[in-house]
Amino acid sequence: MTTINQDEIQKFSRLADEWWDANGKFKPLHSFNPIRLKYIIDKCTSHFKLKNIKKNILYNLKILDIGCGGGLICEPLARLGGKVTGIDASYKNIEIAKIHAKRSHLKINYLCTSPEQYKLKDKFDVVLNLEVVEHVENLDLFLKSASSLLKKDGIMFVATINRTFESYIKAIVGAEYILRWLPIGTHDWQKFLKPEEIEQKFKQLNLNKLDLNGLKFNILSNSW
Repeated sequence: MTTINQDEIQKFSRLADEWWDANGKFKPLHSFNPIRLKYIIDKCTSHFKLKNIKKNILYNLKILDIGCGGGLICEPLARLGGKVTGIDASYKNIEIAKIHAKRSHLKINYLCTSPEQYKLKDKFDVVLNLEVVEHVENLDLFLKSASSLLKKDGIMFVATINRTFESYIKAIVGAEYILRWLPIGTHDWQKFLKPEEIEQKFKQLNLNKLDLNGLKFNILSNSW
């Protein structure tokens, strides 16, 4: 069994060279990266009772970013002291991430794999699944595999687009067809997940919900 959707892998592999272009196809990710990073850092600081030391706030926390792409989340977390591993099923994404980390003088462990194929026996304090669950082949297997890599007192983040009429208009029609922020066909609205659907899957895995939050883009102020 696998969680890898080859069509999705090929789709993002074709875009791999644009990961670090803030005005390219991944412009939306660059745009809301600061606010989601703050959320992740705040929750980790609270959950692990970390002291607020500016440059090393994550205190060597072992962090796994599943579906890391070009490393947009891995790099800032590494700069804040995290011991970061990034995995992605796209070989090209991983190669782009490795090159950029080397240029940035950051030590990040990048591997081309998926959570169910992850062979190392590592367990992580933090597991990130950001904008990836809507692109996988077998969601139940994916979440089960991701949670198996989590330490007993660890924290797992799942971020995806809510399956609403508003998200269809904004994320599909607006972002792909009108604004052309993303290539047409980047997302399948049917694969978007509602919060209660994720919560139900968490319950099946005996995971407790710590928090539920969301973010929206304000087109008038051009901010998240």
